[in-house]
Amino acid sequence: MIIFIHEFGHFITAKKCGVQVNEFALGMGPKIIKFQKGETLYSLRLFPIGGFCAMEGEDTESDSERAFGNKPVWQRMIIVLAGAFNNIVLGLIMMMILTGQSDAFSSTTIANFAQAAFTSKSGLEVGDKLLDIGGYKISSSKDIGFAIAMLPLQTVDGDDFSVYKEDCGYTLLRQYSSLKAEDYTEDELLEITQAFNDGIQKINTCTTKEEADKITEETLAEVNTLAKTDYTPEEREYMPERKRYRTDVKVLRNGTEQTIQNVDFYTYLGENDEPTVALDFSVTAIDKTFGTLITESFKGTVSVVRMIWKSLAGLVTGRFGMNDVAGPVGAASVVTQAAQVGLETSFLDAVNNILYMMMIITVNLGIVNLLPLPALDGGRFFFMLIEVIARRPVPQKYEAWIHAAGFLILLGFIVVITFNDIVRLVTGSGIGG
Repeated sequence: MIIFIHEFGHFITAKKCGVQVNEFALGMGPKIIKFQKGETLYSLRLFPIGGFCAMEGEDTESDSERAFGNKPVWQRMIIVLAGAFNNIVLGLIMMMILTGQSDAFSSTTIANFAQAAFTSKSGLEVGDKLLDIGGYKISSSKDIGFAIAMLPLQTVDGDDFSVYKEDCGYTLLRQYSSLKAEDYTEDELLEITQAFNDGIQKINTCTTKEEADKITEETLAEVNTLAKTDYTPEEREYMPERKRYRTDVKVLRNGTEQTIQNVDFYTYLGENDEPTVALDFSVTAIDKTFGTLITESFKGTVSVVRMIWKSLAGLVTGRFGMNDVAGPVGAASVVTQAAQVGLETSFLDAVNNILYMMMIITVNLGIVNLLPLPALDGGRFFFMLIEVIARRPVPQKYEAWIHAAGFLILLGFIVVITFNDIVRLVTGSGIGG
């Protein structure tokens, strides 16, 4: 469907511009099904890895007035860009379907923090509107997760004040977690919880280690008195180094932009004891109306576009490697995993997970096709820009040779990526290690 939408963009705009379309094909390789209607051959081919809309005079000289190369450059630009445009529009529609199922939408303003949250210990406050995390602009709630996922893991001083406050907070959290709710009435539990929360809040805003120690001791004593326990915390082990996902965060606070330096995001040990990052705060809700549905769907789609561009830049700079790239086989594997995770809760969740993956793939296809590389739509558009600037086209035979070479390189890249996908599927680790 995604390939069809892309090629249909080229097809319909070519027809509207009076270009002769010789073949409209889904897939590559030998034809499985074909039929002729008018001037166009419609075909379904064996390998589901692409498709094409073959236009008269696209890569060869043609005397036909309906040849692609004989049309005005502005029409050719529209035809070339139409495929990517359709993919992004499809992504927007899918985003609207997914977003529209929510009772409300997520904003970028902090509503509250988890107990003993790292981010509150290092400067973020309730009511802060997130504007930038680690240099990544935050326009939508979807930007928050991606920005945090992109943060590099750092080794920080274990004697750092924010880390010290984190330890104090977790001392209280362990005390609170040791209590059994069934041992207390609702009023007693409410009073204990309030004392704990007050202690955490005071630690968040204290300015010295001595003050943090005093608050921790006072809160431990108060909770012990209220809970009628004699909890004694374990002595804190000094660690000269800690692993943290730390960065500067720009926020809008009380109408003024501020940059909070060295904000720690919640870092815990995940699989194989590898440090993992997660959110430790929630954001305020946006009421659902038709207007906010359109706005949030558009913002969400833009966020995916930005995420893809950032990821492509990461490939170029070495931030990502071979094992971070997937072809058709890898994509199918990821979609299957997403469906399985969804089925653990409901069939609708499985469908939504698949739809979300499709949304990312269709937007990805549109964005990648716009890259100014030979054989891609962006490469053809680049040659048209040269034509506009130079006021004459690049000789078609030279452009055709460049696109042919680019296509061969692209096929080689597809073979390598697919081979890596298969190796990763079989061994659990691709050729990149």
